[in-house]
Amino acid sequence: MSSTNDFIAELIRAANQIDKLTALEKNRLLDRAATVVREMREQTGIPTTRTAGDAVVEIQVVAAAVPFGRRTDEQVKAVLLNAAAMIRDLHIVLDTGTEIQSGK
Repeated sequence: MSSTNDFIAELIRAANQIDKLTALEKNRLLDRAATVVREMREQTGIPTTRTAGDAVVEIQVVAAAVPFGRRTDEQVKAVLLNAAAMIRDLHIVLDTGTEIQSGK
């Protein structure tokens, strides 16, 4: 299994065992997920918007809020699963060599 697939599995496992994770573990997983999504987007040529509607920004906002108890386990779980799905999709795009064209 590739390291990408391993990380996807780690995110899904963490989401399914969210109540067993510390705030620090949640924060670190979310930060890693945001970094991986951002890097994979760059590799595929998907531009970063850095706006509130950007999924990477959402991951970062939740990661920053977790240590202060400002997100529920269910909210963190949803973001972890969403990040896993994004990474899976980007991994498929990179593996197949699919070209992404900007609407510009």
